[in-house]
Amino acid sequence: MIYASRMVAVQETAAQNSAAQAAEPVALMENSKGRSPILLICEHASSYLPGRYGTLGLSPEQLDSHIAWDPGALGVAKGLSELLDAPLIHAGVSRLVLDLNRDPSAPDSIWTLSERTTIPGNQSLDAAERAYRVREVYEVFHGTVDRFIEPRAKTGQTGCVVTIHSFTPVYRDVPRPWHVSLIYDRDERFARKVEAGLRRDPTLVVGMNQPYSPADRVFHTLERHAERRGLAPLMIEIRNDLIRTEDGQASWARRLAPLLREGARTL
Repeated sequence: MIYASRMVAVQETAAQNSAAQAAEPVALMENSKGRSPILLICEHASSYLPGRYGTLGLSPEQLDSHIAWDPGALGVAKGLSELLDAPLIHAGVSRLVLDLNRDPSAPDSIWTLSERTTIPGNQSLDAAERAYRVREVYEVFHGTVDRFIEPRAKTGQTGCVVTIHSFTPVYRDVPRPWHVSLIYDRDERFARKVEAGLRRDPTLVVGMNQPYSPADRVFHTLERHAERRGLAPLMIEIRNDLIRTEDGQASWARRLAPLLREGARTL
């Protein structure tokens, strides 16, 4: 595994400022020499908060919940990276610091309320703090993706970008019946090919643009890195109770890998 880029944690006192600053990983890369035409991205891979943020005023239970990250998503992404021999870039910090799958100008790029949980440490942030997070989190992560994907896209080494996410089974007291959902926008090619494979299993409840769609501003990573380059985009959402364990993550990686491989081959 390679630390593709790092964020420097700001020290809070004059004495600390004179000391060496601690580096925190923002964008991490797995299998950078992978031969698959698919680039995997996992923006909500981690619940980690760098030291300068403390706990943002949240409890350990809240920081382990879906408001801080996408439980299970990284395990699935790593399994797919191995099975497909695909490069994977994933985040090393919690989306509570800054949501990497939102345009940084969007009001919900830094959450002050997630579902019903207030985020005390994100209340009333000034322009300087917002700019810091954009510079040290958003720009670092997406700059890493840009630098990796640009030469591969030009030479045809990368033809598809797939982002891996998970969603909570119940949101604001409303149950979500889907086991897996495929999110797409104008370019439906990849989504429809994977959908056809998933629907061969009659026990699966498959959602298309549910429980989220590009109208919810969740397609930013794929807009930036796939659509503008003419690459096939696909966002995969898996219900997180199905991938809480390593066995569940491995099972879903095995289920998805041949569908992604075949879909990419026939684009």
